[in-house]
Amino acid sequence: MNLYICNMIQKDSIIALATPSGIGAISVIRISGEDAIDILSNFFVSKSGKLLENQKTHTIHLGSIINNSQIIDEVLVSVFKTPRSYTGENVVEISCHGSSFIQQEIIQLFLKNGCRMADNGEFTMRAFLNGKMDLSQAEAVADVIASNSAASHQMAIQQMRGGITNELKELRAQLLDFAALIELELDFSGEDVEFADRTKFKELVRTITTVLKRLIESFSFGNAMKNGIPVVIIGEPNVGKSTLLNTLLKEEKAIVSDIAGTTRDAIEDELIIDGVAFRFIDTAGIRETNDLIENIGIKKAYEKAENAQLIIFLIDSSKFSSSKEVFLSEITTIKNRFPKKRVLVIANKIDTVSTAEKNDITAEIDDILLLSAKDNIGIETLLIHLTSLVNTGALSNNETIVTNSRHFEALNNALTAILSVKKGIEMEISTDLFSIDIRECLRHMGNITGEYDVDKDILGHIFSNFCIGK
Repeated sequence: MNLYICNMIQKDSIIALATPSGIGAISVIRISGEDAIDILSNFFVSKSGKLLENQKTHTIHLGSIINNSQIIDEVLVSVFKTPRSYTGENVVEISCHGSSFIQQEIIQLFLKNGCRMADNGEFTMRAFLNGKMDLSQAEAVADVIASNSAASHQMAIQQMRGGITNELKELRAQLLDFAALIELELDFSGEDVEFADRTKFKELVRTITTVLKRLIESFSFGNAMKNGIPVVIIGEPNVGKSTLLNTLLKEEKAIVSDIAGTTRDAIEDELIIDGVAFRFIDTAGIRETNDLIENIGIKKAYEKAENAQLIIFLIDSSKFSSSKEVFLSEITTIKNRFPKKRVLVIANKIDTVSTAEKNDITAEIDDILLLSAKDNIGIETLLIHLTSLVNTGALSNNETIVTNSRHFEALNNALTAILSVKKGIEMEISTDLFSIDIRECLRHMGNITGEYDVDKDILGHIFSNFCIGK
């Protein structure tokens, strides 16, 4: 462990409520620190009469918390001894009854007798500082707690189990070996010798470049999966955008009216489909208008489409036969306006058209979905189609997907540095020039996992986003 981390480790004991505050069946209060077991022993009387400090790690004991001969509560105490605990320190967890009064009585008792209140995320910070997990795994703990869908949970668990660490660890070790050999070459620069095999070094640089690019490219998808995949619904007025939103959400979220231009602002809500969170966004109808407020809504609709992962372009199937060329032109315009976006074309109001008209629509437009939002026809097909777009590729293959913006920035910086190394090798520039870029690449890769000294302020910011008690 380097001196920087050693200086950050604190030896005092911290306490916090590890379960949500409020009234419940039970609450768990966590204490961590070198003296955690001794502090609790002063106020805990076991039913068995055994002393807590003499018990084995990973054991549970029934007894009472007593202060001045007054029983505060009958509790279960879990003992975890260093280094086999979450934080790497001595840890005790008190399972008491879920009364807010009891929680505060116990916490206040120990705050007056050897503990201080834990800061946000301080238990997990201590786990990182004590080598129980690397920094990327520590950050994933917060993502696991915050996960609200099967997909976001899957990505967080994969990261907590060392996803990005496993991707970079071996490559960083190999690059470190080459860096040492190149530094050695600088010591013998006057003798014109090469200790680092340039062919193998070029191959390593290519591999690192490929891995970094793949991880960087996964961020857009990963960030969307973590926060809910944004799906914007656009189309002309009165094609049923608001009705579709309401049908998907199974509530009257948006106002539905036959009057064109009812929706002026973007309306959105989240829906979890087959374990994946989607954020559906209803927008103002797109048309030519002199209404200033409506035009602002139309502009916002395009902005939402620009930031969405998926665009649903809704058309009115009842008007398709009479305005076929117009519809086909509009679809082409939308696809050309957002060439990098996935555009799903949907013909709504199929309850109003004949079978022949339905066949005409599907014959003219590839991969179009037919539905009636009002009558709930085709909605299940739409939901299956949406999840099929997501559950392919990286997620289903359990690949590492980057969801953390700090990791994304570090990966981009590492890529910039390794590309400079690649360019230096190709141009056969002096070793001492591209050795600086090698060190930069190593530094940025190490910043992700905390193998390189991470600024104290950055650590404080990371763990401040955790809840108290974790």
